[in-house]
Amino acid sequence: MTSSRTNGTVATGPVATLALAAMPAVFVLLWSTGFIGAKLGLPYAEPITFLIIRFASVTVLLALFAALTRAPWPKSWAEAGHIALAGLLLQAVYLGGVFASIYHGVPAGISALIVGIQPLLVAAAAGPFLGEQVTARQWAGLVLGLGGVVLVVWTKLDLGAGSALGYGLSVLGLLGITLGTLYQKRFCPRLDLRSGNAIQYAVTTLALAPFALAFETRQVIWSGEFLFALGWLCIVLSLGAISLLFVLIRRGAAAQVSSLFFLVPPCTAVVAYFLFGETLSLLALFGMGVTMLGVALVNLKR
Repeated sequence: MTSSRTNGTVATGPVATLALAAMPAVFVLLWSTGFIGAKLGLPYAEPITFLIIRFASVTVLLALFAALTRAPWPKSWAEAGHIALAGLLLQAVYLGGVFASIYHGVPAGISALIVGIQPLLVAAAAGPFLGEQVTARQWAGLVLGLGGVVLVVWTKLDLGAGSALGYGLSVLGLLGITLGTLYQKRFCPRLDLRSGNAIQYAVTTLALAPFALAFETRQVIWSGEFLFALGWLCIVLSLGAISLLFVLIRRGAAAQVSSLFFLVPPCTAVVAYFLFGETLSLLALFGMGVTMLGVALVNLKR
């Protein structure tokens, strides 16, 4: 006997079990390509302009899908406000920081590595915010992971790759996804992926518009590469990977879900090597290994 619920809370049977088991690996693969999509499309549009086009497109698609499937909408303004704030953190702050960082010359693999420290921060904040215990081993991993990130970023700055502003924007993105993950886990446990995501993308589009008007020319070169990057980020990332992230957050503890992010930097680095020729020095590779070890200490079981 099999059963399923479109809201993602109940699923049994061999097919559903296999799908649930594959979710983490699929999420890591899809999430890694987001940095590549940004790198591919940013030569043809400024970062905030690019994101506004992407989010506006996804908002329309999700609103239509929610209407056709009669998705439930928030029952109160307070619930809608929590969903909107989580979306601003996960979309505007996180993606805005990452896109602007790559636009200012930070390699996609390094931006992924900086944001990949997110599991460490989530584990550190999970105690006071979600009531999850943080052990001495996890604190050791936190220090080790931060040291690895500093080592990688330092070697890249020494080689002239990126700028202090670019790396600062990646750190801003890191804070956005960390706070967004914690906030969504605590305040949006019943978020419907259709209507909830539509609200988040709509609010994010409106929030980013003033920045594009104030700081960018808003010019777009509608090349084939840009259209491919835009389509990939809209369909695969904004509809696919983000939905998987929300399902995983709903089903597991914040620290457990965040542990997946330490697999993103090496996956992104491999793809960036083949597509863009981005390389890492031996010292930077060592720093990446230290970071991954630190995240493992925080998130993996004994």
